[in-house]
Amino acid sequence: MCYHRVDSGASPRVPYPEAMRRRPPVDQLPPARVLTHLGAMLAVAAVLGVVVAGLAIPFAGVVGMGASNVANGMDELPEELETGALAQRTRILDANGKEITQIFDENRVIRPLHQISRRMVEAIVAIEDYRFYEHGALDLKGTLRAFITNQASDDVVQGGSSITQQLVKQTLLDQAQTEEERAAATEDSYARKLKELRYAIALEETHTKDWILERYLNTVYFGDGAYGIQAAAQHYFGVNAKNLDVRQSAMLAGLVQNPTAYDPTNSPDRALERRNVVLDRMAELGVIPRAEAEQLKDQDLGLDVQENQNGCVNSTAPFFCDYVINWLLEDPSLGKTKEERETLLKSGGLTIKTTLNLEHQKATDTAVSEHVYPTDQAIGGMALVEPGTGNVLALSQSRPMGRNKKAGETFLNYVVPQEYGDSAGFQAGSTFKAFTLATAIRQGIPLTTSINSPEQMTFDLSDFTNCEGEPGFVGEWPVGNSTTSGAKNLYTGTRESVNTFFVQLMQRTGVCDPFNLAVSMGVKLTRPNGDGQGNGLERTPAFTLGVVDVSPLEMAEAYATFGSRGLHCSSRPVTEILDAAGNVVKKYDPQCTQVMPQAVADGVNDVLRGVNEPGGFGYDIGQTYLTNADGVRVPSAGKTGTTQDGKAVWFVGYTPQVATAAMIAGANEFGQPIGLVGQSIGGNYISSASGSGFAGPMWSAAMHVVDDRLDAVDFVEPDPTQIQGVLADIPNVRGMSVEEASATITGAGFTLINGGYRPDSLRAGRVAYTWPSSQAAQGSPVTIYVSSGPERTGGGKKGNRAGRELVAP
Repeated sequence: MCYHRVDSGASPRVPYPEAMRRRPPVDQLPPARVLTHLGAMLAVAAVLGVVVAGLAIPFAGVVGMGASNVANGMDELPEELETGALAQRTRILDANGKEITQIFDENRVIRPLHQISRRMVEAIVAIEDYRFYEHGALDLKGTLRAFITNQASDDVVQGGSSITQQLVKQTLLDQAQTEEERAAATEDSYARKLKELRYAIALEETHTKDWILERYLNTVYFGDGAYGIQAAAQHYFGVNAKNLDVRQSAMLAGLVQNPTAYDPTNSPDRALERRNVVLDRMAELGVIPRAEAEQLKDQDLGLDVQENQNGCVNSTAPFFCDYVINWLLEDPSLGKTKEERETLLKSGGLTIKTTLNLEHQKATDTAVSEHVYPTDQAIGGMALVEPGTGNVLALSQSRPMGRNKKAGETFLNYVVPQEYGDSAGFQAGSTFKAFTLATAIRQGIPLTTSINSPEQMTFDLSDFTNCEGEPGFVGEWPVGNSTTSGAKNLYTGTRESVNTFFVQLMQRTGVCDPFNLAVSMGVKLTRPNGDGQGNGLERTPAFTLGVVDVSPLEMAEAYATFGSRGLHCSSRPVTEILDAAGNVVKKYDPQCTQVMPQAVADGVNDVLRGVNEPGGFGYDIGQTYLTNADGVRVPSAGKTGTTQDGKAVWFVGYTPQVATAAMIAGANEFGQPIGLVGQSIGGNYISSASGSGFAGPMWSAAMHVVDDRLDAVDFVEPDPTQIQGVLADIPNVRGMSVEEASATITGAGFTLINGGYRPDSLRAGRVAYTWPSSQAAQGSPVTIYVSSGPERTGGGKKGNRAGRELVAP
């Protein structure tokens, strides 16, 4: 008896040809062959004689089993087999919908029965269960016939189990989670066979034949990593399941019996022989004419093998792909545990839509590979982020993904934060000065503020304020310049990257605010006080010189905040996830916060654009100016970075549309930082390393391609009060004593600088004049000059105070 209960949502029934329903002619074996196999037939009958729920078990005693025991054992089995969702492959797409890669435990794509070729359905039923639509869970006649045929051929030619039984066995195997469960699902025992039979009966009672056949075709393994008919059709022939022809269908149907032995990519001769067996069987059953079968048997397999791309290694953007997966694995909405999330990603049949721009990715890949070779003792890395959205547009590094260490391959992702790539990052050097610059502007320090910045200075660390409630700093700290020295304002001090200028600027801003600003802009600073033993401190006066390890993605994200006028958006590699049915599983909207006033960002942009304009280090050395495809200049800004010990160089540049961080860091094969100088990198000997001269050209190589797609969007000019500050009158202190003048100047809201002695008509020791003399921005420095007395015109000695420097009160 067979059961055809209709399921809600089942695929439409595929009309089955009458030829498949006709009873085939009985094979005519010689009497001697029949007698030879009679004993084996009786043994098979002992098992197949089992019938449940009222059917007799006439041969149970042959195997030492009582009928009542078998029936009781069957009754104790679960009545239904849980058929959960089948594992399917997940696709990862770029921003334009083009596939980057696939990830899966089982390469499977579910297709309903009406989207599977009619010829494929006929072929699989003909060779595996030709009476499928006529019998119930167990086909005694078909099994005995298969046994006789297989014995006559001394080989397994036809399937013995029904399609329903095969589906049960495969389902139980797929559900096995441990080695013990897998062994139980495949053991050669009567208990397993009876269990499978009970489940097969349950399936026939609760599902239609079409549902069972559809599930079967989507479940079975077709070899070479292909699960289910759609994946198999695409893999072996490059077509969809609905377009399979007779020749292709026959080959695929033949694989199911032994996918490894008949794998056409490894054993084409055996696959061809097996395919012809299927064609003969189809002709025997009248599914296809005998003449067509003979014609097809003379043809080759017609393979057009499409390689299975699983994982990130061979993807279009390996390290972007790796970042996407690790980023999603941290999302608790995709599963309670990391293991659950990984299972969903690899078997959920998802479509992951990402932010990747493949054109930008190609540009950064080329730039990095041309400047740093895979086997160099250095890492080249680039990250592109879109201001205003946080979209991660591209990620590239010089060491390819893979296991071949001799070829420079690695699985460490050096361009993303450690939580997503396992690399601790590298010191960012003077690119951190931008955080101090932004803090100074926000605190009201005018851009024109001038600070004398000698080549060498030794600082008392107790002069730097820490966050409230945190311990102060102690000791002395010598700092030197590697670029220029002298009187600098926020424009020249930043563009020329003057160390002693910025350390003095941090004396005014304090250490706390620049540190907290960097955190709010996306820099992963999690150990402000280091290990508690004074090691690895992040929040120190040296913070402004970039002594903290970071990744290119963190710096691109941070500088994108300037490009979007103070709006910080967290890095976002994924926009949306769809399930196998195309329903939205999760949307990832931009996560943005205004972390500084727009006017402050405008001031920073006005300063940093000078780096990429004539006279700036980037423009003159790194060619970091941009021009789009229309030949129009694209305004950009940036900051160079070179660590004190020469182990890493950076250039972080941006426009209002894209922020790009380029890094070249010395690193041995284990990723540990080493010096750049003295190495050959990218085929060039490195005698000296600087951000503008080394990382800048790599940035330019990529951005000179990217800029073709950029609009000529300019930065917003800063408020004049940010440049000059809010002007205030400077008190007239001429003739006052130094003490009185100092109190008057500081009381008016200015800071005091002693300029020393100058000849003047006033008596020595009195204040002669100030600079500026009438107005200056509030909070800016005012220099006082003290009279050394009238300048003598004769040969006499100068006053006894001439040439002496006055210590600031």
